Amino acid sequence: MGLEIGKQNLEKFIMVGDRVLIKPKTLQDRTKTGLYLPPGVQEKEKIQVGYVLKVGPGYPIPAVNESDEPWKDKSDEVKYVPLQPKVGDAAIYLQNSSFEIEFNDEKFVIIPHNAILMLIRDEELFR
Repeated sequence: MGLEIGKQNLEKFIMVGDRVLIKPKTLQDRTKTGLYLPPGVQEKEKIQVGYVLKVGPGYPIPAVNESDEPWKDKSDEVKYVPLQPKVGDAAIYLQNSSFEIEFNDEKFVIIPHNAILMLIRDEELFR
């Protein structure tokens, strides 16, 4: 099941909580021996690879009520435990946990942070 989004600017997308926006890696249409694969075969694999485009703020930390210490600054600002993925990382993730969207005729997936199995960060790729 997917969602189709109209012509909008991808920069306006805001990821919420522990969600990550991923552009799936283009799948091979042939095996190593040269056999052609039907379109749906690799899309149904349990583990997929893609590139991180946007990352949510992380897991919220509950506010501690310290009313017994009047000298401390009382702030209503929510604090977060940041997520590990960074924009540009290659992510290996579980397909079952993903939600597919379509934007400008391209497919993207939104996944929770706990569905990411491994990250590959190569700084030289993005220079």
